[in-house]
Formats: sequence, C-alpha cells, structure tokens
Amino acid sequence: MQVAILTFDGFNELDSFVAAAILNRLRPHGWAAHITSPDESVTSMNGVTVHRQRPITFVEEADAVLIGSGIRTREIAADAGLLARLRLDPTRQLIAAQCSGTLLLAKLGLIGDLPACTDLTTKPWVVEAGVTVIDAPFAAHGNVATAGGCLAAPYLAAWMIARLGSTAMAREALHYVAPVGEKARFADHAMAVIGAARAGDDLAYRTAHRG
Repeated sequence: MQVAILTFDGFNELDSFVAAAILNRLRPHGWAAHITSPDESVTSMNGVTVHRQRPITFVEEADAVLIGSGIRTREIAADAGLLARLRLDPTRQLIAAQCSGTLLLAKLGLIGDLPACTDLTTKPWVVEAGVTVIDAPFAAHGNVATAGGCLAAPYLAAWMIARLGSTAMAREALHYVAPVGEKARFADHAMAVIGAARAGDDLAYRTAHRG
C-alpha cells in the first residue's frame, strides 16, 4: 500500500511525521508512506525543513492520502489552482485529514454535510465552509476520515491500516509506538476510538439505505 502524506509549507510536524512513522512500521508488508508536496522542500511551522519524497501528482496514484495541518492552510484553501491539483477519489482511495487539513477536504467537496473533526482554532473556518464539526477526536464516513488535535495522528494511521490491512496489523503498529508500560492500554483505546467511529458509520449507512 502506498500512502501520500500531503505536506505543505508551514506544516505541523506531529501530523505528518507521527502518521508517517506509524504507517511505515508496515514496510515488511509492502506499505510505504511518503512525504508528498507541491514543493521540492517544505519548512514546518517550527522551522524544520525537509525534502519531499513524492511530488503532488503522487496523490492521484496513492492507495491512501493523509492531509496534515499547518499554519498556512487557509492560504492553501483559497488557492484554486493548487486545489485543482489535488485529484482525490474517495471511491478508490482512503482519504484522511487532520486538524486544518479538514478545511481542505471541505473546500474539495469531500465532506459535504457529514460531521467532521478538526482542531479548535480551525473549527470556525470549517463551519464557515458548511461543515458540521463535532466535539470528537476522530470520525469516519466511508472512505473519508477526519481527526482533531495534533496527537490524533495515531487514530488516522490506525484507521488506514485497519481498513487496508487488518485490525491486528493496526494494533501491532500502535503497540510498537506506544509508551512502555502503557502499550496495551494505548492500543486498546485507539482501536476503540476508530472502532466506535466505524460502527457508527456502518449504522448510519444501514439507516440511510433501509428499505
């Protein structure tokens, strides 16, 4: 599985690096997560500069795309030319966004009136874009998921692994990165969060298609 970690200038290191590290635990299973950007190099909100691993066109071929947040997301959301280059397809890809990345999903029309998660700073902008924001760390609807809060990155990574691999693989990846002495509790909690969201999504689908 190939995953694009969509990363823009001014990015939040926790969003991009934590998710990428967890996903890349599955390299022995043929997975790879790549820092993907429209620019050759990007500098984080705290001044860390990294070179991209894949160009922005990689989002079209990736099995999954994770959009991280950053301090320039509102500028990016207003850039019609850049948004046009983000050719995402939820019918064949898993698409996830964290914090202000949810604003980009809203602008791309990939959330609609479904409830979504974001951080407290971005919430007014996402609401302004017509999205219902819920007070939760993670939400999933079909192949689209959103998360709110920098430390929610493990939820998005685990969701992708559970969907494209298995729950056992997701639990194993979480267990590896969890603090010593808290590994089982950490993995159990994360799996419960994404499991509850997936169960709610299945219920909503069955209700909508009843009869």
